[in-house]
Amino acid sequence: MELEKAVIRKAAWRILPIIMVCYFAAFLDRVNIGFAALTMNQDLGLTAAQFGFGAGIFFLGYVFFELPSNLVLARVGARRWIARILITWGILSAATAFVWSPASFYIVRVLLGAAEAGFFPGIIFFMTLWFPAQYRARMFATFNIAVPFSTIIGAPLSSFIIEYMDGIAGYSGWQWMFVLEALPAIVMGFVVFFWLPETPEKARFLSESEKQILVSRLAEEKEAREATEKFTVGKAIKDFRVLLMCFVAVGLVMGTTGIAIWMPQFVKEFGLTTVQTGFVTAIPAIFMAIAMILVARSADRTGERVWHAAGPFLVSAAGFVLAAMAPSPLISLIGLTIGAAGIGGASPNIWIFPSTLLTGSAAAAGIALINSIGSTGGFFGPSIIGWVRDATGGFQGSLLFLAGAMFATAIAILVLGRSMREMMQKADARKA
Repeated sequence: MELEKAVIRKAAWRILPIIMVCYFAAFLDRVNIGFAALTMNQDLGLTAAQFGFGAGIFFLGYVFFELPSNLVLARVGARRWIARILITWGILSAATAFVWSPASFYIVRVLLGAAEAGFFPGIIFFMTLWFPAQYRARMFATFNIAVPFSTIIGAPLSSFIIEYMDGIAGYSGWQWMFVLEALPAIVMGFVVFFWLPETPEKARFLSESEKQILVSRLAEEKEAREATEKFTVGKAIKDFRVLLMCFVAVGLVMGTTGIAIWMPQFVKEFGLTTVQTGFVTAIPAIFMAIAMILVARSADRTGERVWHAAGPFLVSAAGFVLAAMAPSPLISLIGLTIGAAGIGGASPNIWIFPSTLLTGSAAAAGIALINSIGSTGGFFGPSIIGWVRDATGGFQGSLLFLAGAMFATAIAILVLGRSMREMMQKADARKA
């Protein structure tokens, strides 16, 4: 067992830094639109509803191309396809700098979503080829730290670019932000192509004995799962548990994307400058990262998954209620921080459910389906928040909407966990 842990650590140190930087680039390019809105909306004449629709329409392109993209990935290999995804989305993210109207904004956002389609489920599927189930929550948590770090680093960076590069060469600060922050995705596309190993069998950094340890463990785990219940692609997409996972994924993406895109405007309501907004927006993201690590470690240590996913969502719902009803900006910020931390704490354990239930080609298709349907939350979340903001003139209703969505997601996880109780217990039977 100690030798196995050493191999897992070695693989993690080689693989996780690459995919974390890729995911950082993905989320930076996905949510920097929230900072651009501080000045872009006025330049383009966008209302809150139009901005929310444009921010969310990204996910329509993403959803439409998600399943085909992941099936191509399974056929041609993760290294080539993920590299292609990174480079094309980087180019399109930079192109956002040159939109001139609501219609052009919508078009570029749809194309950006289509370019990025398949990235996240492809990475999740890729990780199932490398890490046994008992290690996955902490691996997913480490990988997911890129989400809050895209705000921790990206918020001050975006605000500085918008504030201090405004007018250079005749371009607005938000235009420079899109161009400069697209570069990491393009660079990482080449890094992935040349440096990301496809499978343990093809990893040059592992010795033959280390490869055998990892391959044997993964094969043994797959065989044990399929002995309990073997899934085909067709069976997977019709199973009620997979459909329930889709609902949970909608809630997760709705919360993650909603706060990522709208958090700068939530905070700007406190009466802060653009630069001050950038730094304050990083505070909830810091606690989101801490919650990811602590909850994931607790889940792996105890082997309990259901309450480690549902509980943080309940905490998140309470946080958003507090933010909505707060009598002062400070209390509202505390509520927003609790809300973000709850979502962060829940997120690593969400993907344990599909990777426990599904194997083989059914895993690739099932995870893609779950993420694809879940990604619609990225459309509905920002869009509804913008619509409620325009209808009510404030963000209180929007925050209460987020609270209700997080509560419903927690209930769905409890139902899912009850239906998978025996399978989840077997998956964690061999704790470290």
